[in-house]
Amino acid sequence: MVSTSQEIHRDIIELSKSGNVKAQYELYSLYSRAMFGICMRMLNRREEAEDILQESFAEIFDKLDSFRFESGFGSWAKRIVVNKCINHIKKRGPAIQFNADLKDTADDSETIDYEGISFQVEKVKRAVSELPDGYRVIFSLFAIEGYDHEEISSILGISVSTSKTQYMRAKQKIREQILNMK
Repeated sequence: MVSTSQEIHRDIIELSKSGNVKAQYELYSLYSRAMFGICMRMLNRREEAEDILQESFAEIFDKLDSFRFESGFGSWAKRIVVNKCINHIKKRGPAIQFNADLKDTADDSETIDYEGISFQVEKVKRAVSELPDGYRVIFSLFAIEGYDHEEISSILGISVSTSKTQYMRAKQKIREQILNMK
């Protein structure tokens, strides 16, 4: 079953497939803001995010003939954007590290009283942007983009346990940063 929004966008997508520049611009207008958000969360550098967004849309339009309406267009485009971001991060070099030898230091039975902590969106955004690349990428893929740890391990070429550990440490670091914000 195709959603109503897919049916509305189906005409724009079909026109874009045929090379209609106006339809492509409309499709870009509909999805670029959300895709830019993904780029910013993954790359944490505005200039790089803008470049990867443009490269992603070039690839989206280039591969548009392969889109078959089996999933939502946004999901399909998001996969291209995420892959572009990950490839760009890998090309950056050693700035992103995933330490597979780290032991899980969190005690699942530990309870922390977070009463009184104001989890304001801006504080969380700031804390996420300040994470080291490895933590931020995994946190963004899991908590924001909705990938599971198996998918993340496959995409990044790391073990599932490394993905889980990095995610847990990212959450812990975010909590610490928020507690220390004024």
